[in-house]
Amino acid sequence: MLRRWFDKKQESGASATAMGLWGPRVPRHSGAWAVLRRRLKAEPGLRVIDIGYTSPANINYLTSLGHSVYLADLDFDAWTQDWRAGSDEEGNPLWNVEGYLDQTLNFGGRTFDVVLLWTALDFLPEPFVAPVVTRLHSAVVPGGQVLAFFHTRMQGEDAQRLRYHLTDNDDVDMQMTQQFPIQRAFTNRSIERLFAGWSGHRQFLAKDSVSEVLMTR
Repeated sequence: MLRRWFDKKQESGASATAMGLWGPRVPRHSGAWAVLRRRLKAEPGLRVIDIGYTSPANINYLTSLGHSVYLADLDFDAWTQDWRAGSDEEGNPLWNVEGYLDQTLNFGGRTFDVVLLWTALDFLPEPFVAPVVTRLHSAVVPGGQVLAFFHTRMQGEDAQRLRYHLTDNDDVDMQMTQQFPIQRAFTNRSIERLFAGWSGHRQFLAKDSVSEVLMTR
């Protein structure tokens, strides 16, 4: 369910190892975050969606800059509930895509300036991927941006599902969170096709097996 946070004091007493997160936070340099951070500092009053398990660090950081923060955990909602809606005549499963979208991305007519999507699309069941991008496109204002990370391979430690925490430098902190099976690895071409309706994107090179993209509506 989408949630809105106004007062960072609500999370001031939260444990550093909150339920759903564990292990140390490991810094990772992020060129995309470095660019987006400059915008967030220069333009107060933006509406931001942060995808993933609740991160008090992200809430505190964004609200301290004067932004409104909305939370949605797309992967958790996809994998912990049964969205199957029977089968077609050939026995292929049918999915309640609209029900999933209405639960996870029902904005009530609100529009947004920034979406921190992270690696959510890598772990979503296939029927949800394109509809999620379409729903975000309709909810993000022209000139709005989506920060997305994409796995380029499906094996090894780099393919784990992580929570990303914002910092006031060019790093994001990575931390283990609830694991769901990775569904796909992305290529530059597959990212371009998925976001074909967007006005442009900027890709950032990384040393690990995760590609960073800053998409513009």
